[in-house]
Amino acid sequence: MGAWAFVIGVLIAIAAGFLVNASAQATFALGLLGIIVGLINITEEEVKKFLIATTALIIGASSLSAILARFPIGGDGLVAVLDNIVAFVAPAAGVVALKTVYDIARSA
Repeated sequence: MGAWAFVIGVLIAIAAGFLVNASAQATFALGLLGIIVGLINITEEEVKKFLIATTALIIGASSLSAILARFPIGGDGLVAVLDNIVAFVAPAAGVVALKTVYDIARSA
């Protein structure tokens, strides 16, 4: 289910980015799917790579979104897609980070 949650999250992020009336429900759904991915899709062996990749993705997508938002080239849809990807990935990264901190504290 975790792999499907990831694919569905990316598809919702892209689709909602190009919909004119995308609502808070889409953002909520992306966040919820991100939490699901973080809880059930990331194994202990993948944690380090996942957190590095999601950190880079969040920073890169946020930065590119801010840059594109300043240019009137009709990139509103792309800006929304990037923002939606961040809304999906950030909760997954947060859950994995919290699980990792808990595991470290528990083993100490």
